[in-house]
Amino acid sequence: MAARIADSFVLAHERVLEVGPGKGMLTKYLLEKDWDLKVVEADRDMVAYLQKFYPQLVESIIEGDFLKLNLVEIFDNQPFGLIGNFPYNISSQIVFKMVESRHLISEMVGMFQREMAERIIAPHGGKDYGVISVLTQAYYEGELLFKVSKGNFNPPPKVESAVIRLQRKDNQIIDCDEIKFRQIVKTTFGQRRKMLRNTLKTFVTEPSILEEPFFQQRPEQLSVEDFINLTKRLENKLQH
Repeated sequence: MAARIADSFVLAHERVLEVGPGKGMLTKYLLEKDWDLKVVEADRDMVAYLQKFYPQLVESIIEGDFLKLNLVEIFDNQPFGLIGNFPYNISSQIVFKMVESRHLISEMVGMFQREMAERIIAPHGGKDYGVISVLTQAYYEGELLFKVSKGNFNPPPKVESAVIRLQRKDNQIIDCDEIKFRQIVKTTFGQRRKMLRNTLKTFVTEPSILEEPFFQQRPEQLSVEDFINLTKRLENKLQH
């Protein structure tokens, strides 16, 4: 399984950052690649383990929290691929940080709790589709690579896992105000059972626009492109 994850990049990478290597289950396969590999590990005991059993990695271990790292400094502002068996408790935050740093991260391969993996790549129209789906898919194409059963781990966890790949789209900038885009996505999904005409009425200066049929939809019915177009349309009508 770990070897399969290590082989899952599609794009050519010179530099790769692994998040949460632990005891190096995935790391040992990554070291076989011709990459400038660095790993970030928050657990001091795991850092000591890696230093002992992977001495070739000593200079490339970053002890710390991935979420607090300045990613520009990791490879001197050079692009890299992101990979890992991501800690489930911070996996969504890892994805959001990747999106914020998309100018650096062209591709990500990661193992997530299966429900989270499915949410990230979910198409519009279903219950799995939400904030993380829209904000990730605005910039990345997602793909489920394979599911991982509990029996692959010892001891087995309480949840199923899945490995997904995200590849950055050619255009890293969406055609609207990105701050307002995020605001609209988060606001509408904050009350996902309500129609857009109800969740967006505090935003607009011209309430009559909300009477149009489009605004009778709920957020999960909108594609990423719909949200972009909605943002463009409301940009000049938002309350300041």
